Amino acid sequence: MEPVYIAITILWIFLFMYAIAGSIDFGAGFWAMYYRKRTDTKAASIANRYLSPSWEVTNVFLVLLVVALVSFFPGAAATLGTLMIVPICLVLFLLTIRSAFMVYSYTVQKYTNMLVIISGVTGLLIPALLISMLPAAIGGFVETVGDRQYILLNQLFTSPTFYTHLGFGLSTELFLSALLLSDYANEANSEETYHVYRRNAIILGPITLSFAVGAIFTLIPEAFWMFENMANEWLLFTLSLLAFAIGYSALWWPSKKMSIGKPRVAVLLIALQFGLASFAYGSAHMPYFLYPNVTIYDAFTNDIMFYSLLIGYGIGMAILIPVFIWFWKLFMKDKRYLRQDSPH
Repeated sequence: MEPVYIAITILWIFLFMYAIAGSIDFGAGFWAMYYRKRTDTKAASIANRYLSPSWEVTNVFLVLLVVALVSFFPGAAATLGTLMIVPICLVLFLLTIRSAFMVYSYTVQKYTNMLVIISGVTGLLIPALLISMLPAAIGGFVETVGDRQYILLNQLFTSPTFYTHLGFGLSTELFLSALLLSDYANEANSEETYHVYRRNAIILGPITLSFAVGAIFTLIPEAFWMFENMANEWLLFTLSLLAFAIGYSALWWPSKKMSIGKPRVAVLLIALQFGLASFAYGSAHMPYFLYPNVTIYDAFTNDIMFYSLLIGYGIGMAILIPVFIWFWKLFMKDKRYLRQDSPH
């Protein structure tokens, strides 16, 4: 495999990890806000309990993603950073506010309720801003004047592609977070909360799939090249659809622990489904970062820097992966934390 494709694969892995972790994290913030005043369920408590230790790990994936982009593809980082400066700055601003409240709200109890609201609102705004960058990168919404490029906001905001991508991003985060929280409630032996999130996942699954299909077909008038490339990835998309069907059906499988459903199987298979689909989407986007001006070859660093970075990332991942696995086992298996009554 060419060095440039090794680099883009590493970048995709970090992007996928952040997309899954971020979707669940931001979605959990929304569910905590949505159920905060409900006294008939512990859904808000479970969501807050998940958020307490997880948001820091999510931000680690974001740092890894940004560093990988800047180091492996400095040309793309410069172009995308300039072209997408408004949504990127807004995302950083919202992340700063959210993180600040995450750190201090539990120390100053009077701000706890404000944290829940800020976490919920930013949990919708941040993914919406991030997903809004995808249609612009596909093409048809960027104008080049001399050496400068501009996003055609009037065309972007009136495009069906923009809104199907936006709907897909928001429904995905709510679907994935509902699935994970159903599994989390299952581990906490809170059957009532499990059924609340299971019901949400059942509703959101078909909605997410519908937006995904819509996002593909709305590409035809504005980025037909991308639609053609995605058609060539039919095998990966078929496997993705199969993983979704099996994972979604797992919510009705017989269970010894709960009355119905195997949420852990559903979470793993749906994560696999998104992995296959996102890899197919990314493969169809190759070799462009920004169609038609910036390719992965144009933006790639030199070979000496690439191999140095590869060694550095290899050592870093050898340290981080066992830590992440250890954290996850503690996070999902510590019964004292899972079954406490307070949300933190």
